Amino acid sequence: MKQLHLWLSLPVGLVISITCFSGAMLIFEREITESVQREYYFVEEVGTQRISFEDAIAAVEPMLDGEQRITGITTSSDLERAWKVNLSSPKGAAVYVDQYSGEVLGTPERLPLFNTMFRLHRWLMDSRPADGGVFWGKVIVGISTLALVVIILSGVVIWIPKSVKMWKNRSQISLRKGWRRFLYDLHVAGGIYATLLILTMALTGLTWSFEWYRNGLYRLFGADTTATSSHSAAPRAQRDGSYSASEIAFEDVVARYDEYNNIVISPTSISVNLSGFGNPRAADKYSFDASTGAITSAEMYADASRQQKMRGWIYALHVGNFGGYATRVLWFLAALLGATLPLTGYYLWIKRTFAGRKK
Repeated sequence: MKQLHLWLSLPVGLVISITCFSGAMLIFEREITESVQREYYFVEEVGTQRISFEDAIAAVEPMLDGEQRITGITTSSDLERAWKVNLSSPKGAAVYVDQYSGEVLGTPERLPLFNTMFRLHRWLMDSRPADGGVFWGKVIVGISTLALVVIILSGVVIWIPKSVKMWKNRSQISLRKGWRRFLYDLHVAGGIYATLLILTMALTGLTWSFEWYRNGLYRLFGADTTATSSHSAAPRAQRDGSYSASEIAFEDVVARYDEYNNIVISPTSISVNLSGFGNPRAADKYSFDASTGAITSAEMYADASRQQKMRGWIYALHVGNFGGYATRVLWFLAALLGATLPLTGYYLWIKRTFAGRKK
């Protein structure tokens, strides 16, 4: 186990450090971005009367190019948050509108820091080949993450103490016995404390690296691997009248909930993102008549397929946002510690190797 732990760590340790550190930086991206670019996400003054969905769309439509379509509007239970008018392209694009004044607040861009951290975390700054060749950055991250799982498990076996005294030594981080002892304790004791969280991040992260792993994980938990269909946006030419009916459907749906995170309104459907702990992507979905606004059907999250629930839970376990700020802080600290483990391991290995040669 010692040999396995060492010889797997040496070639992939640096990749693991980069992946863990960049992942930690992404955990609070939303809060930092909204603080830096607050003028896009929040209105200056909460009014007493909001504009209609049609008015919001009419304000945004002149900004669209020939390929873009409006796919829906996201409203929040927080009255200070601006409306988010979602666009079909590029992926994740949106324009924010003050729902009280009708002013177009603009389209925020991802901060360069987080764009770099994301590309490091997923692809080591590599880009997908245009000719469909091997996506080496993604492959290297995936292989390194697979190796990390084995490294963690072998490290647990190595850590298991043979006596009570050894257990005490391997469970404490000393601050008064010099840098080398501190780094040793940080690697040994710190690593064992963060084992469960880092292992969770690795096992869930592999679903984005390998399709065979993702399908196998779904089958393991009895989930169907067939892709689920999603609501598509109506062409812009068919938009007239749809959002007028959605006002009626929106009022009907909102009245059914005491609290929620946000609601996404499209021409023929409404999705309610539920509040509380657990799967942050949990949502109830309603369909309505585009001419009258009457609710025609409802798909409750409680009745959703196991696959739909797993998608959200895998993401939640990967980033730690299933328990609010408390779990996110834990995941942040564990990811930072995970970034230091290969570095402290390299240091201890180099010191031991050269100390042996010197002797």
